[in-house]
Amino acid sequence: MAEVGAGLHKALQNGAIPQATIHLLQLRAGQLLGSTYFTVRETGNLRGIGESEERITAVATWRDATCFTDPERVALELVEAVLTPNPSGERVPDELYARASAHYDDRAMWSLIMAIAHIGFFTPAALIAKPIPGMPPGQNYSA
Repeated sequence: MAEVGAGLHKALQNGAIPQATIHLLQLRAGQLLGSTYFTVRETGNLRGIGESEERITAVATWRDATCFTDPERVALELVEAVLTPNPSGERVPDELYARASAHYDDRAMWSLIMAIAHIGFFTPAALIAKPIPGMPPGQNYSA
């Protein structure tokens, strides 16, 4: 599991999209999943790269916030679409993909997809084993 996770993490470091965008969408994913671990981790990551408290706290209400760029907005919308069940079926309609593609080239789109996949990969561990925020990897599980 660690090798796959490390590969996903390395893929996110390719520079195709800003690290802030990755951490913003992963924070939103943590909020949607109800994962304290993810939300604490990504809040810390955002602070670590110098993001403002306004932007960090506004992630929960990003649709009404004015502090996000259009590319960040579409990334947040994309992670919400992937993680939110849609009673009518399709979660990521072609229109959303087209809007995302207008802001991100193929390499960057795959980076967004991998950023969402990274959270998806670790979701069962985060929700079942309930890692302890702030503890080093390997020592952060209570179960």
